[in-house]
Amino acid sequence: MTDILPPDTAAAPATATATATAPGGRPPAAAAGEPPALPFHRPGPLEPAPEYARMRAGCPVAPVRLPSGDRAYLAASYEAARTVLSDPRFSRAATTRPGAPRVGPAPQTFPSLLNMDPPEHTRVRRIISREFTARRVEALRPLIQQHTDALLDRLDTRNPPVDLVPEFTLRLPVLVICDLLGVPSSDQDRFAAFSSGWLSTGAGSAEEMLAAQAGLRGYLVELVAAKRERPGDDLLSALVAVGDAEDGRLSEEELLFLGVSLLVNGHETTAKQIANGLLALLTHPRGKDWAAQGPEVLNRTVEELLRLYPPGDEGLLRIALEDVELDGTRIPAGSAVLPGIGSANRDGCPFPRPEQLDPERPANPHLTFGHGAHYCLGGSLARAELQIALGSLLRRFPGLRLTVPLAEIPRAAGLLVHGVSALPVTW
Repeated sequence: MTDILPPDTAAAPATATATATAPGGRPPAAAAGEPPALPFHRPGPLEPAPEYARMRAGCPVAPVRLPSGDRAYLAASYEAARTVLSDPRFSRAATTRPGAPRVGPAPQTFPSLLNMDPPEHTRVRRIISREFTARRVEALRPLIQQHTDALLDRLDTRNPPVDLVPEFTLRLPVLVICDLLGVPSSDQDRFAAFSSGWLSTGAGSAEEMLAAQAGLRGYLVELVAAKRERPGDDLLSALVAVGDAEDGRLSEEELLFLGVSLLVNGHETTAKQIANGLLALLTHPRGKDWAAQGPEVLNRTVEELLRLYPPGDEGLLRIALEDVELDGTRIPAGSAVLPGIGSANRDGCPFPRPEQLDPERPANPHLTFGHGAHYCLGGSLARAELQIALGSLLRRFPGLRLTVPLAEIPRAAGLLVHGVSALPVTW
């Protein structure tokens, strides 16, 4: 669960003004005077686009063209990205106004905690923070381990090679988020289909994405009604109780968008992070050893995987509410700004030897979960899933290895969220 990919960043159709690509998967070359187009081309499954390093060295805040055709400024340095993430002069709420710049083709039609500014954001976040506690996440650890072990037991019965993406990295986060929110097991495939359509990383049309939004909202209406009738020991039941309290601290619409936000953002980015991290460990000379060691080494390794291989290069789009000077560049009021999280995480200022996967790194203030008011509520849950998933898998299958060269590992098509789409392995 990261500060990456809101519901309005689902992938655009490949058109001349959106996500058209040149041969080899590269974005079209910018015309003279045109800013470069996002997404930048990644030369390999684990390699960042070289444009980010060039920006950090030369012009860390520069114009880019979004897949929608809108213009934005990309903040590529650590300090600039952190400022965009935390400074109230950069608004999330302003991105939902009619005619506002957007990343993809479909407008945001459903409210979200991620699309609020203080004081509304502060009030709603405080409510959910009281329920989505570290204690609740710690209580989920045995269930995460139980689901992980069951998936690995099933994997152990298969004859390799096996693709770990559908068999493990996609499945585990769905099971976990459904446990957290109390989604019936019989509804998990239905929820996953709606969520996949909403955050499609294919060439879904705006109409298809809006239909998925409507479908998931309708599903949440049914689920909230079921929780009122038969509450359980889950987060959604707790939020329903808060909403139904006499003081009316949470409206029905707020309750619905919190449920949608948790369901959608609680598994998609985590699934991609597990796959990205696993690929990095399998291709590093010491990766499997680090993951199979004790919790201290494993936890530091997970932080490095979060830093180097986040499931998105950019964070949520913001709008400058006034003229702002950002790392030497003047941002005019009304401009769209993207915090370059993936680039910031490889900035040499806070991260010596930034390209090196180093579990001994003494400090790791990466921005994968955001910074400031919108810091990801589910960060501790995502960490728990990564620690349990990677550690358990590589201890259970110490001989795990890829069956194809790294260069042949495919990546899911899409915009700003990314991850490998297949992990063929044997053991």
